Amino acid sequence: MSESINILDKDYLQWVEELCKRYRKSQIRAAVKVNTEMLRFYWELGQDIETKEASNKYGSGFYAALSRDLRHKLPDADGLSETSVRYAKRFYCLYSPLEKSLPQAVEKSENTNLPQLVEDLHTILFSIPWGHHRYIIDKCSEDAHKALFYVRQTIENGWSRSMLLNFLGTDFYERSGKALTNFKKTLPDANSDLAQEITRDPYDFSFTGVRGKYNERKLKDALLANITKFLLELGTGFAYVGKEYRLQIDEKEKFIDLLFYNLKLSCYVVVEVKIGEFDFPDAGQLSGYVVACNHLLRQEGRDNPTIGLLICKQKSNTIAQYALEGSSQPIGISEYELSKLYPKKVEGTIPSIKELEDKIEMETEEPTKDK
Repeated sequence: MSESINILDKDYLQWVEELCKRYRKSQIRAAVKVNTEMLRFYWELGQDIETKEASNKYGSGFYAALSRDLRHKLPDADGLSETSVRYAKRFYCLYSPLEKSLPQAVEKSENTNLPQLVEDLHTILFSIPWGHHRYIIDKCSEDAHKALFYVRQTIENGWSRSMLLNFLGTDFYERSGKALTNFKKTLPDANSDLAQEITRDPYDFSFTGVRGKYNERKLKDALLANITKFLLELGTGFAYVGKEYRLQIDEKEKFIDLLFYNLKLSCYVVVEVKIGEFDFPDAGQLSGYVVACNHLLRQEGRDNPTIGLLICKQKSNTIAQYALEGSSQPIGISEYELSKLYPKKVEGTIPSIKELEDKIEMETEEPTKDK
């Protein structure tokens, strides 16, 4: 029997650490591959059910029978419950219209390759866990573009299921990119669309817990006290720089409400929060801060032009649009809500037996766990 030894050689210990890192990476790759292949199976299963018109051909008991027969033939396999089989069909039926519309994109572009477009779509769809897909299918069953938006956001932001469910419940898709802006006129084409995408209207500030009478200081303090949720609501790539950020301009001091840096846009973002109704002077003040940041903070070759965002309690879209047309600086104007933004259809607060069973199934059948 070999004697146990404890090797303390520096190179050996470093090698062990490297092997551990490699092993963990291989585990992650294996988990991702398992998830991808399982989703590919669900996609093909749903495709078969739809193209064979199996549920019409074999009657109302078809899904239960198929689940039973699959589990009998594959006793060690997970994810073959009747519920998952039903979701597989819904999964395929929700996204397959996107796949069918791809030939139109090929016709409009000489450099587009149809098989590659299909593979790209599948890569996106097969990159998030099945439990996430089931939530998205339930909430976006009639809108493939909305569903794909949430799939992309989950990939981009690493949303857990609970975070995804939260954003599904706040009309996040309907609010995204909806701020009134002049970005098309004031930013290069390469940046204007991306800048528009990071806006919201309205912003959901319900996480602050602010109710009743409040002033701007109280609201801003509450936003920063919940900075993680605030950054999530602002969108991808925002890094907090400072509150009441001081700018020295000649003999005068100016203070920006909130200053951020957006890593995707590589630019400073000036955020002004107003508890009242938007008016023309607000746009002038914001534009002045944007110009000042370009002169005092922006570094040529590193930073793109600063953009400004004014978030107010209320606005007239006409007045806001006039103000935007009158500004040469890239600015956007949005409103905020302090009360919870509920989806149009509010389900009962007490879950049904089937809902509880489905939740248990999602926990036990999930190919890969949430991080």
